Amino acid sequence: MVVLLEQLTSDFPGAPGRQGPGRSVISGPCRSGAPNPQRSPQMSVTQTEKTGARTDEAATLITGARERIDALDDRIIGLIQERMAVSAVIQESRIASGGRRVNLNREMEVLAHYRDALGKPGTALAMTMLELCRGRI
Repeated sequence: MVVLLEQLTSDFPGAPGRQGPGRSVISGPCRSGAPNPQRSPQMSVTQTEKTGARTDEAATLITGARERIDALDDRIIGLIQERMAVSAVIQESRIASGGRRVNLNREMEVLAHYRDALGKPGTALAMTMLELCRGRI
């Protein structure tokens, strides 16, 4: 598993936030917003503490992998936004030609495609995406 994650993160040796082996400076309140009684706002939190890993090596690996996931999420969001725009053009054209805004046969094709590629959770993902793409014309 470590080898696989190293391969995934090997493209990011100088990724932002890497300040020494597995350490990053984070100050201020804890996640809940309440002050952390164990440390003053000026003290740093190690990557090991932040990631829940038990070694600096694992924390560095997790941090790099999370940065890659964040970048992938940004790309996925951009692609969904692009899909929404294309879908709006299709819907406008269909309505202008006297058709309905939604083509249920096409939606069934999309659902089947996602289910075939990702299994049952793919259907739920496709439903959410289709809901987003039905739009606000």
